[in-house]
Amino acid sequence: MADGGTGIGVGPYQELTFDAQGDVDPAGRAAVARMEATDLLVFAHGWNSERSTATRLYDRFFAPFPGLVGPGVRLGYVGVVWPSIRFSDEPIPDFDPPGALAEAAAGPALDAATRAALGGFWPGREPELDRIAALLGERPESEAAFAEFGALVRELAGVGPAAGAAPGAGVPEPAGVPDLFVLEPVAVCRALTAALAQAGAAGGEGVRGAWTGPGFTAGEGLRALWSGAKELLRQATYYEMKKRAGVVGEHGLGPLLTDLAGRRPALRFHLIGHSFGARVVSFSLRAVPPGARHVKSLTLLQGAFSHYAFSDRLPHSPGRGGVLGGLQGRVDGPVVACHSSHDSALGVFYPLASRMAGDSAGLVGFDDRWGALGHDGVQAVPGTLRIALDRALDGGLPEAGCVSVDAGSVVRRGGPPSGAHSDICHEELARIVVGAGRMGR
Repeated sequence: MADGGTGIGVGPYQELTFDAQGDVDPAGRAAVARMEATDLLVFAHGWNSERSTATRLYDRFFAPFPGLVGPGVRLGYVGVVWPSIRFSDEPIPDFDPPGALAEAAAGPALDAATRAALGGFWPGREPELDRIAALLGERPESEAAFAEFGALVRELAGVGPAAGAAPGAGVPEPAGVPDLFVLEPVAVCRALTAALAQAGAAGGEGVRGAWTGPGFTAGEGLRALWSGAKELLRQATYYEMKKRAGVVGEHGLGPLLTDLAGRRPALRFHLIGHSFGARVVSFSLRAVPPGARHVKSLTLLQGAFSHYAFSDRLPHSPGRGGVLGGLQGRVDGPVVACHSSHDSALGVFYPLASRMAGDSAGLVGFDDRWGALGHDGVQAVPGTLRIALDRALDGGLPEAGCVSVDAGSVVRRGGPPSGAHSDICHEELARIVVGAGRMGR
């Protein structure tokens, strides 16, 4: 049954809308609490700039479910809407009109849609965004211009120097600031431009070299590096989304679902997340009390966070665990990580940014420390299964614990710079959710 007026072809459907601090719209919360269902599918989107984009994603992904579940299952559908952003040159297969991506990806200049989305993502920062847009449009061949650009991005990302501090005045960096925003901007933009070339993106062709350390500067071709500068701006939005996703999950979604489970103990929850939305639903486990059994499955589609997140012991630092170490035990069912080698956003840019965030000694020779869950699945969790999609669909999912599912046979469409990162609307992936939640016919 379609849910009238929502644009969703299944029902009952409701949305939970959170702000960046994890506070939820009370009307949505009350509506979800009233839903008549045995099982709730709770899906958190990744990057998008508008609620309408999230709604279209949910409509497309949820469409197969009524025909997949058993007769005793009454589904309720919940879409999580939280403040994120998608640049217009990041393709969603079948969503964007013909020619839109080509126009957006024509060069480093910000297209109108992306500029407007940035204003909504960082409200009240119009002067900084206008200057950033001007620099990307003009592409001055000047190291001073790159320094100005880097300082503006730092301010937007919340890692800028103290107010009134002069550049180079010895002001200490805030704790935990990624080196991506600290190192010399020309060198960072050169590394990012080279990564764009690796991903096959327009604008990356002029620079083919790899990162050679924090002291490296480009002596020629500075104009070609403005594509990397745009990528630095994009990475700043990722840095902000990463922070917001954790807050929304831990302080917003998790407590809400735990409270609802306490009042309706028979209700079964199945959490689904795409990209940074996978971080939202995963961090919601922090609010699940030990021993609680209301979360029946967790399905992560192209998850944009560390593949070591659920590990108790990091291979390169045995005294430390992942940020969600052991929390898979709070799921009364499997934690399924679907991954694809066709995802350039996670296969190329995620390790680049992660390495810059944790090691200023250089970026030559990536290793396993910097991988994303959506690129190669769960790592360093004993007992994790690694199976292909067809095996998972043929009853191969475990009843509990972590499992990595290679979904590259269907998650494979999309152009540069993000590749197949958003190619998730497939019946096969819906069947994974149904299998993980033991809801099938």
